[in-house]
Amino acid sequence: MPKNEPLMRALSAIRDNLQACILGKSFEIELLLTTLLAGGHVLIEDVPGTGKTQLIKALSKSINGEYRRIQCNPDILPSDITGVSVFHPHEERFVFRPGPVMTNILLVDEINRATTKTQSALLEVMEERCVTADGVTYELPHPFMLCATQNPIDFEGTYHLPEAQLDRFMMKIQIGYPDAATEKSMLLSHMQGQPVEQLRSVTTMEKIAQIQQQIRTVHISEMVMDYLLEVVRRTREHPDVLLGASPRASIAFLSAVKAFAFLQGREYVLPDDVKILGPYVLGHRILLRPESRMNNNMSGDHVLLQILRQTHVPVAVGR
Repeated sequence: MPKNEPLMRALSAIRDNLQACILGKSFEIELLLTTLLAGGHVLIEDVPGTGKTQLIKALSKSINGEYRRIQCNPDILPSDITGVSVFHPHEERFVFRPGPVMTNILLVDEINRATTKTQSALLEVMEERCVTADGVTYELPHPFMLCATQNPIDFEGTYHLPEAQLDRFMMKIQIGYPDAATEKSMLLSHMQGQPVEQLRSVTTMEKIAQIQQQIRTVHISEMVMDYLLEVVRRTREHPDVLLGASPRASIAFLSAVKAFAFLQGREYVLPDDVKILGPYVLGHRILLRPESRMNNNMSGDHVLLQILRQTHVPVAVGR
């Protein structure tokens, strides 16, 4: 796509930056970039020390975006995140002091350690891209992306994320441990210092906003659209599923496959894009029946893989 060549060069430079910091995780980096370009939010669920925070910091530095980090704990209040109005004695009025959400890339570390009240405060931020305080609405910077992490093992002192909040994350991904060769390369690179601290910006937030606009023009044929909707519909009809993917999930799925296609250098969506992204976009949105979880040891990802195997894949080429 010659007309998009400058945008593709910017994306290639971002990839190179991220892969220099997080070795051997090119596909996970592709998923993160897909979420950013689709205008969504991402939940990274993995054990400590796998590079979740470093990946998000590397992304913000690469795109020259403003970055803030919130370390969640049971004491954190909603106003600590969104901001608070403080009385200014000299001006004799209340002045709004914005919280860390007023940024481009927000890392909410260990989100399940925040109380449900604080988690709920993030709902308006994630969905509406704004904060309301004392009846006044403040718009968040654009683009805005919320990246949350949680530890899947240590549940002491945590608060389970409700389905309504999980549904607002476009993707849920895992980074995982590196293989032996990659971990050795990582150790050698860290002997020269933290790679993320040596990164330089390779593009701007304005360029990211331009790419997001361009992605809206990516074509998806009616045949591929029907395939995407059939996968979503089957999550609602599966015998082991209590609550399937919502219409919001369908919209997020469509945005994600268009962004993923653009990242591959295409102006159109292929059925393979739907198959590849399905588990990451829909898996965390599926609520299984209690008996299925207990007896079959199933998960939303298992159900998605079943559905993708059983759903007829259309043959589509280009436009």
